[in-house]
Amino acid sequence: MMKKVFFIGAGPGDPELLTLKGKKLIDNADVIIYAGSLVNPLVYQDKKDSAIVYNSAQMSLPEVLKVMVEAVANHKSVVRIHTGDPSIYGAIQEQMDFLLKHNIEYEVVPGVSSFTASAAAIKREFTLPGVTQTVICTRLEGRTPVPKLEQLELLASHQASMAIFLSVQMIDKVVKRLTKHYGETTPVAVVERATWPNQKIVIGTLANIAAKVKEANITRTAQILVGDFIDCEYQFSKLYDENFSHMFREAK
Repeated sequence: MMKKVFFIGAGPGDPELLTLKGKKLIDNADVIIYAGSLVNPLVYQDKKDSAIVYNSAQMSLPEVLKVMVEAVANHKSVVRIHTGDPSIYGAIQEQMDFLLKHNIEYEVVPGVSSFTASAAAIKREFTLPGVTQTVICTRLEGRTPVPKLEQLELLASHQASMAIFLSVQMIDKVVKRLTKHYGETTPVAVVERATWPNQKIVIGTLANIAAKVKEANITRTAQILVGDFIDCEYQFSKLYDENFSHMFREAK
């Protein structure tokens, strides 16, 4: 019987944030392909002794796909480990489309994204009643372009909570674009390597966050969180309001 390829979200760094399903699949896999530049190798520390491990940071897409195809053809189970949750900036669609084209079964196992891990690190909730009920996940253009309607300043016009990926190395540009719609006193948190032992948190405002990030020497692997949710007054949720009825509880 032909084996499957499993795309597994390894979480933001802490190996204990790997899902139970993901860990079980990794521990029993015959072939492990992991994004070595980002994934904590401790997530596969309990692998089988016979498992073959590939670091995809040193491989091209055709090389990764070749390993998958050959492993499955030899009835070996394959796990492809991505950082965070693979559905966000995971570059997995091209891999899945290839497998579908070649009639190879695959499954995606979600993981904890770095943007939710960063909110946890600063002990904040993105969606506060009376403040915002929207979270925007985005990035500045780099080698990968961003569509015109998704330019940072246009997204900032909503003044929602924002999680900006892959952009801390361009913090000055981020601030310049955001201040077209957010005030300079808008709170900003930058979280480097969320949940890793060397996690670093810098909190400021749009007026001073660029200087603070540079002083902390944060240049990569960081989330930029923006919005009033970081420091503001808010309304209490209706979910637990004693004067509010829902299908599980009557109002007092």
